[in-house]
Amino acid sequence: MPTSIRITAGEVELEAELLDSDCARAVADLLPLSCPFSVWGDEFYFEVPLVKNRDETATTDVDVGTIAYWPVGRAVAIFFGPTPMSTGRRPVPADRLNIIGRVLGDAVMFRRVKGADHIEMRKIGSE
Repeated sequence: MPTSIRITAGEVELEAELLDSDCARAVADLLPLSCPFSVWGDEFYFEVPLVKNRDETATTDVDVGTIAYWPVGRAVAIFFGPTPMSTGRRPVPADRLNIIGRVLGDAVMFRRVKGADHIEMRKIGSE
């Protein structure tokens, strides 16, 4: 069963869900998280205290709103538009990622808060 979460950066707050996979459950077990993040085009990514290998969901085919875990960087990535590797409007990650969830709202809103100092992820209902 997916885990309902809330992602907050600056004044933007969006609901999302984490999938029912081993990697997604491991990320959900870390919540709540509040940490600084990096920006790569229209992608936020931030390191988490988790070591997981690539799984059956590992891909470079992502959409706006995809939430993924990057095993090489031990980081969660949230895509909200093109990245420096994109040739069009779709995000293209730098490496294969485990797909762990998706933003349910308009992920493009994260463009407004690229200068925020941290990002928060919380399970809905544990706030």
